[in-house]
Amino acid sequence: MLGLAGLAGQVSMAGGGGIKPWQGTVSETESAAVLLAIPILLSIAIWNGFPIVFYDSGAYLLQGLGGVFIEERSPVYSLFLPLTLAPVSLWLTVGAQAAMTAFVMAETARVLAPGLKLLSFLAVVAALTVVTGLPWYVAQIEPDAFTAILILSFYLLLFHSRALSRGRRIALFLVAALAIACHPSHMVIAAGLILAAAIYRLVVRRAGAGWPVAHPALPVLSLVLGLVTIVTANFGYTREVFLSRAGPVFVFARLVQDGIVMRLLEDTCPQSHYRLCAYKDELPRTADQWLWDKYTPFKELKGFAGTTQESERIIFDSLRRYPLMHLRTALADTWRQFSLFRTGDQLEPQEWALYPMFEDFVPRQVEAYMSARQQRGAFDFDVWNDIHVPVGWASLVLLAALLAWALATGRHRQTVFLGFVLVALLGNAAVCGALSNPHDRYQSRVVWIAPFALALSAARLRRPLESGT
Repeated sequence: MLGLAGLAGQVSMAGGGGIKPWQGTVSETESAAVLLAIPILLSIAIWNGFPIVFYDSGAYLLQGLGGVFIEERSPVYSLFLPLTLAPVSLWLTVGAQAAMTAFVMAETARVLAPGLKLLSFLAVVAALTVVTGLPWYVAQIEPDAFTAILILSFYLLLFHSRALSRGRRIALFLVAALAIACHPSHMVIAAGLILAAAIYRLVVRRAGAGWPVAHPALPVLSLVLGLVTIVTANFGYTREVFLSRAGPVFVFARLVQDGIVMRLLEDTCPQSHYRLCAYKDELPRTADQWLWDKYTPFKELKGFAGTTQESERIIFDSLRRYPLMHLRTALADTWRQFSLFRTGDQLEPQEWALYPMFEDFVPRQVEAYMSARQQRGAFDFDVWNDIHVPVGWASLVLLAALLAWALATGRHRQTVFLGFVLVALLGNAAVCGALSNPHDRYQSRVVWIAPFALALSAARLRRPLESGT
């Protein structure tokens, strides 16, 4: 955390002149903006008394600190834990996540709303910690903290890289590469955003002057670095070269939930000789039941290691037989995911599952972990979501309306920023909804970008209309 804060200080444009930080803009007081935003972003964890944990947090501890390869969990995020000194304190891990988030948010504000005062920026960050799920993900031992900063970093690298100092470009490039490597969904989101930028380049060539130019070189390189990092980490654990063994299994689980697997089995068994034919009448109804229930055909077929090849075969066979069914269910799951963003998905007390991992790998932190509000069942997410859900929907509606207005009034830079945010939110919903299965936490982790974009747009609109804005 201190290293990243120091980096923010090194790349800041804070000039001399004796300006008092609270009187200056984010551009003039960037180091202060980053440093002061960190405790705000960690406020939920501070109130909780310990970093927020999820069921998967134990698997990351086991893989990162115990050296046990787990097919369905990112080895890179697991290794991020010891790199951020998690055995000393998990506060250092979430502190690093908060520092990167604060840095990317400050960079975005500096570029898009250069006149925004430091106190106004901190007020925006504080408001987002109250009205969105932002602090619940920043302070969570999960790679979901990286999804939103990947999106914002890509925007800055695509459309503002030439206006950024070398230090800022390097920092954003490294943040983006790390974010891509930390979760399989992130590499698909990154590839989708690069494709969208390529399509945008083709369109604006015919649209005439005034539109911002997209420069995809750094995002492409960050994607390559992220993929190399994943392959390297996988090789370090298994001595085999691959990107992911779990991807087909998660897609397959979604097809179980949507009824596509059952239809294929009914239409082809026993001639198809799928091993799953023997379990045709035992298929669970949901993806989560298929993957995580104690007694399922998935477990009997040896889980991720034992079902990957047949999962791939069934996916491709069903695509060939039922392409329209695939399209219909993928679109429905994308929309369902886009509309699901309640905070607190499965953030209940979890010591029954996680206590052994904490006791084995971070024993000095067990007492603080067990005494945290989360483990005492003190979270009331109904109260939080009475705020978060209406704010999320209002922000999405206003984002679409402001995008239409910016396009109609020739504010090209604002159009591109708002359009990029909307495309990214839809892309996240498509990746998580159609390639896995819809859960509130997948969209909740990124929906805070919408009100953040609105706040920066409002600050920018206070300035006179400039050419190409």
